[in-house]
Amino acid sequence: MKEILFKKEIPSLGRIAFREIDLEKDASIIHSWVNMPYAIYWGMMDTSLEEFKKAYTKVLSSGTKVYIGEYKGERKFLIEKYNVIKALEQYYNGKDGDIGMHILVGPPTKSIPLFTWHVFSSVMEFLFSDNTINRVIVEPDIRNEKIHILNKKSGFEYQKQIQLPHKTAWLATCTREQFSKALKGKS
Repeated sequence: MKEILFKKEIPSLGRIAFREIDLEKDASIIHSWVNMPYAIYWGMMDTSLEEFKKAYTKVLSSGTKVYIGEYKGERKFLIEKYNVIKALEQYYNGKDGDIGMHILVGPPTKSIPLFTWHVFSSVMEFLFSDNTINRVIVEPDIRNEKIHILNKKSGFEYQKQIQLPHKTAWLATCTREQFSKALKGKS
């Protein structure tokens, strides 16, 4: 298994940890997640495992960093960290220190209050633990209400709608300061 890159102890919840993806070992579980109805916005419904592996091999070769999030040693979520300036250059004015982020939380095996919020805020802390990152940019599908709630709770400012080749999305940005302020408001 890959080395743990970031971990956080959450009172009353336990440890959340991040490591780089091991495509051979992680593909089948992630493939099952992206084929769940709630993951329709991931754009991989009805893909075979081989199609999934091929797509993720391409994602990884593009320079995108992909991480697996674990809770109590079990794989529970996926994070993509990508060059947003290159990916969205025609939609916004990028700045040094910008990074793009995608997140997918696996289906729950049992209900844990605020689990998704703890995951999301831990992802943001993980990203901002890199001092070269000043701003996180996201482009969620306009129909994905659940992610909009988490984004706004984390301090993201919604800028404008953009038409991407595969979806109509909101372009939203969150600086380190906005995230810190949002966290203080949630404690």
